[in-house]
Amino acid sequence: MDWIASLQGLVGGVLIGLSAIWLMATLGRIAGISGIVGNLITMRPKGDSAWRVAFVLGLISGPLLLMALGGGLGNVAGAPGEVVGAPAGGVGLMLLAGVLVGMGTGLGSGCTSGHGVCGLSRLSPRSMVATVTFLVCAIVTVYVVRHVMGGGA
Repeated sequence: MDWIASLQGLVGGVLIGLSAIWLMATLGRIAGISGIVGNLITMRPKGDSAWRVAFVLGLISGPLLLMALGGGLGNVAGAPGEVVGAPAGGVGLMLLAGVLVGMGTGLGSGCTSGHGVCGLSRLSPRSMVATVTFLVCAIVTVYVVRHVMGGGA
C-alpha cells in the first residue's frame, strides 16, 4: 500500500469536505461543480458570479500551484514531464463522453460533487438515488470496457 498516496487522498478529501462546509456556511450554497459552472455561464442569478469565479479559479489554480511546487499531478500523466496523458479512447470518444456527462448532470440535477459530497451529507433522498446510480453506471462501464471490449487491466 502506498501510504503517501493514501495520505494525499485523505488530505484532499478533508479539503473538499471543508470547502463544501465553508460554502454552505458562508453563502448557503451547494458545492456542486456543474451547478456552479452552469450558473456562471448562464449568469443566473444576476450579481452572483464573484464567488463562482473564485471557486472555479481555485479548482484550476490548486493543481497548477502543486505543479509549481514540484508536487506533480499524481497518476494523471503517463510519463514524466507530461502534464496530461493522451486520451485512452481518442479525442472523439473523449468529446462524446464530455457531452454525455454534461447531459447527465442536467438530467440528474447535479454532479458527483453536488450529490455525492453535499447531498449525502444532508441526507437528501434524491442525492442518495443519484449517487447509487453514478456508482452502478461506473461499475458497469468499467466491466464493459475491461472485460467485454478488452480495454486492458
